[in-house]
Amino acid sequence: MIEFAGGLFRCLQLVSSMLLIGGCVFLAIAWQQGSTHRPSWHTRLVKIFPWLAVTILFGLFGLLATTTAQATGVFDNAWNLQAWVDFLQKTRVGFIWILRAASALAVLAAVLYIRISPPAQWRYIIGAVVAAVTLALGSLASHSAAEEQAVLATVIYALHLIVASVWFGGLPGVILIASTTTTGSMSERSPAGEVLSRFSTLALYTMMTIVVSGLVVANLMIDTNYAGLVATTYGWLLITKLTLLAIILSIASRAKSVWVPALSQSPEIAAAGGRKLKTWVRVEFGLAILLVIVATVLANAVPAKHDVIENWPYPFRFSIDANWGDPLVRTIVLTGVVFLVTAGIAIVLGRKKQWATAWRVAIPTVLGILGLGATLYPLSVQSYPETYRKTPVPFDAISIANGADLFTANCIPCHGPQAKGNGVLAKALPKQPVDLLTEPHTAMHTAGDFFHWLTYGRFNGVMPAFGDKFSEEDRWDLLNFLHANNRGYQSRIITPRILPEQPFLATPNFSYTAHDGSSGTLKDFRGKQDLLLVLFSWPESRERLDRLRSTVGGLAKNNTAILAVPMTDSPPDELAAALRDLPFPVVTQGGREISSSYALFRRTLSLPDLFGEGTRPKHIEFLFDRFGYLRARWIPSGDGAGWTDLALLTQQITQLNQEQEILPPPGDHVH
Repeated sequence: MIEFAGGLFRCLQLVSSMLLIGGCVFLAIAWQQGSTHRPSWHTRLVKIFPWLAVTILFGLFGLLATTTAQATGVFDNAWNLQAWVDFLQKTRVGFIWILRAASALAVLAAVLYIRISPPAQWRYIIGAVVAAVTLALGSLASHSAAEEQAVLATVIYALHLIVASVWFGGLPGVILIASTTTTGSMSERSPAGEVLSRFSTLALYTMMTIVVSGLVVANLMIDTNYAGLVATTYGWLLITKLTLLAIILSIASRAKSVWVPALSQSPEIAAAGGRKLKTWVRVEFGLAILLVIVATVLANAVPAKHDVIENWPYPFRFSIDANWGDPLVRTIVLTGVVFLVTAGIAIVLGRKKQWATAWRVAIPTVLGILGLGATLYPLSVQSYPETYRKTPVPFDAISIANGADLFTANCIPCHGPQAKGNGVLAKALPKQPVDLLTEPHTAMHTAGDFFHWLTYGRFNGVMPAFGDKFSEEDRWDLLNFLHANNRGYQSRIITPRILPEQPFLATPNFSYTAHDGSSGTLKDFRGKQDLLLVLFSWPESRERLDRLRSTVGGLAKNNTAILAVPMTDSPPDELAAALRDLPFPVVTQGGREISSSYALFRRTLSLPDLFGEGTRPKHIEFLFDRFGYLRARWIPSGDGAGWTDLALLTQQITQLNQEQEILPPPGDHVH
């Protein structure tokens, strides 16, 4: 009940603000220099301004009551004045409400002044600006204000609301003017037609801005979760909003191209055009009110990128990544695009050449159906209820190490020791296991797809179901291992020299405790320092550790930390004694998981290590930038001298420190 009331008050103040902004803009563009006469439609429009301003205040106080009740969890606080005061004083939303209320009072003062003063263009402009400020302040409490790039997102959202107000709030003026074209005198029709023509031109640019800014805002709220468009409340509301907007745009296009120009013709044509304009603009206004209601609900729905699709309701989905590698798919899709372009050309030609109505409808329709079918069908892939389920288990070293153990114990006979699909039983199976190492199979399918296959099996039992054998967490662990294994193969292009401005590889997070009492995670270095992660063996790495001992101070000045990880479970006493005085942390807890996970990132272009169980180098060093991406790697057995030359290492670190953030931080889960 309280949520419904809050939505109603939010809608009231939004609609009133938009009508006031658009009404003032409409009067400003209708203003004629030197005119002191108020047409009848002008007087009727100005009369509603004070009521709109009062409704804005009423809606704001209603929002304060319902928001206070929701924030405190106590229904009675909706009318508790002390609770209101506490909410206003102690919360950011309360402070924003104070700003909105103050600006709403300014709006009321402005419209009262407009109401009692002689007509003047500058007064209408001031009224529109003050009302726009009130509306823009509301965007500070929107979902956009909570984005990572909050300033940009909020500005775009505020722009979207304001330009939408210019169009929406101007419609009542259009309706009132259209009435004069059917009932007014000739002296009223001519200036009315000029006003509508100016507003129609303004509405064209306004609509373009609405569409562009709306798409930007929607993209921020969807991010990469495009499946959420047809599987979340936010997505369906957005589709409804776009559908209403498409209908409104078609009416507006007809008004601009046919009905408004008709007003400047003979009295009979002008009267007929005015009647149609009046009727259809009323329809447009009704649809616009419905659109604003949908937009209000949309603004308070959980954004699609944050919503969880627990059960995908369709047996298919569309994926370019999964199918685009097939030349036949590319050919069919491009053919479909040609059909769609031809359909668009047919629409234009049909209007220009005045084809018969049947042909104007039939030809583009058939071409469009063929184009959509050829474009979408080849890109469709089978999906499952779990396809878009978010991974609850983080992509970290503990999970990957557990997944590796599960893979070794259960999957090697079919998939092979490195998941290449070449196990000892592979050739005897009716369906050859896929190569999960070198082929982009893990990138072509979602994490949820793999989870479904692990749970229920594949190919009528050729791949067994593990739903009863493994816990849900174990299945996600196994999935994390497969992703890490595939990313490890992708890392083969990484060398001791960084690729400038090209972060691309996100590696698993890990946690550790070190010999000096320090502890933390890989993410702790993010935004602060570069990290040199050293996986070492003893005594093979003795000389390298001594060299790092001597350079740790220089690396620290270069904003780089060193973290060493032994590649054995329990270092011998000699190792423990030798490492006790090292000036950088040596991992004592978590080392097995870290070394097991990061050994997957051992392959190079010269040593792909694809056969048998693979070989683990005795020493590997990884260089992470301060944004969390693996940027360089040195394996002495494959890369030669490499970072033995500490000047080379220092040069790479200096180069990293000169870069700004290019990609957002790596995600904590696979997708």
